[in-house]
Amino acid sequence: MVYAVVKAGGRQEKVSVGTIVTLDRLKAAAGEKIELPALLLVDGDKVTHEAKELSNVKVTATVLGNLRGPKIVIQKYKNKTGYKKRQGFRADLTRVQVTEIK
Repeated sequence: MVYAVVKAGGRQEKVSVGTIVTLDRLKAAAGEKIELPALLLVDGDKVTHEAKELSNVKVTATVLGNLRGPKIVIQKYKNKTGYKKRQGFRADLTRVQVTEIK
């Protein structure tokens, strides 16, 4: 089983070929191919983690589309002062499918 740990949007994701991952919004249109930087590669019993060897590893993914995450409601309240504040947030996301690891 071949899989890689890639850096994506400030986080690390464990991916293999065919995996669909939701990342922070990327500046890429649907159908475009992108490369994700690998931090670790596991190929059977062989584990690659050195920067010199990882520079040769390419993780290619295809952008499936852009979407928005669920709405998060932020509420602040202070007792006896009449202070109430309500705020909403929806993250901009991109869904990608890993097509190749070499």
